Amino acid sequence: MNNIENKPYYSTVEAAKILGMSRIAVFKKIRSGQLKSERFGRNYLIPQDSLAYSAGFLTALRRKELDSDVRRIIKQYGDALRRLSKE
Repeated sequence: MNNIENKPYYSTVEAAKILGMSRIAVFKKIRSGQLKSERFGRNYLIPQDSLAYSAGFLTALRRKELDSDVRRIIKQYGDALRRLSKE
């Protein structure tokens, strides 16, 4: 994991980078209640646990890890998977 993933709170800019979306999309998720946040003055801070699975989507880093795992599994078991799909 990169260093940005180890903070207790994230700004909307940091959350947007982690989630792979625009800052405006983060604000929309905050307003709709899909992303828990706390307001500090004029800024919103998003708790780390809200960025993971509790918000209903994967972080960009986790998505890359899953894609890598899927490619590895297909490489190792691709032939067996093709045979199973024919049954």
